[in-house]
Amino acid sequence: MRVVGGVARGRPLRAPRSAGTRPTSDRVREAIFSMLESLGGLGGASVLDLYSGSGAMGVESLSRGAARAVLVESDPAAVRAIRANLEVLADVGHLAAVVCSDALRYLAGGVPPFDVVFADPPYAYARWPELLRLLRPVASLLVAETGGDWEPGSGWETVKQRRYGGTVVSIVRPSEGVD
Repeated sequence: MRVVGGVARGRPLRAPRSAGTRPTSDRVREAIFSMLESLGGLGGASVLDLYSGSGAMGVESLSRGAARAVLVESDPAAVRAIRANLEVLADVGHLAAVVCSDALRYLAGGVPPFDVVFADPPYAYARWPELLRLLRPVASLLVAETGGDWEPGSGWETVKQRRYGGTVVSIVRPSEGVD
């Protein structure tokens, strides 16, 4: 794994030693950030990386110009890997905050809005309705990684959706006028 774009391009990333972590491949990350670039890019954006794992999405966001990133992960081994990966961002790593917490608990505590939220929970994740309810007032754009076809349901509209092998990437945003 490596940073695929921006000021830290080519720098290696560490994956946590945990059976529950499935790092987003370089190829899929490149595709996600290409899609985001087509929607205006990340320059100056605030980013929330939920189920952060290695922190690759938050690191990549900062490398590509995000103004700040919050990386949320509940596994302490993964949090250690995230902190190590932030060190590759010598000039912008200080723009990140790492939170060791369950994503739903973190969101339930009340958080400010974010321009882009990444959510890559385990593929068998059953709590999407609760997560989406908590994210609706927080996320301008949500990038969801799932193991198959996925529809966010009422209150969200799909902007882009692509399949990369066994991974489906959906970029969605809150629908207008739905509470």
